Amino acid sequence: MKTGSLLDQYLNGFRSMSIDPTSGQESQNNIARKIGKKLRLARRAAGLTQAELAERTGTKKSYISRIETGKSDIRISTFEKLIEQGLGKSLIITLR
Repeated sequence: MKTGSLLDQYLNGFRSMSIDPTSGQESQNNIARKIGKKLRLARRAAGLTQAELAERTGTKKSYISRIETGKSDIRISTFEKLIEQGLGKSLIITLR
């Protein structure tokens, strides 16, 4: 894998993503934006458009757009489907 690629940025972003459950609604909005950014980077690294990702996963392009811009909450099961079925990657969640 080439250093500095979109996939590297995507993976490094997940490694550095932190969630503070004590900071309320502002933190929840920030989490939605972070997840959306990670999805956008992964989708672009896979060379897919929002429409292609939506088609692969049985969702709508508008929903992918809302997730990527942090304007829509997402269930973990849906996020897993987007990552695994849509992008062919594995979703691994680590708690520290």
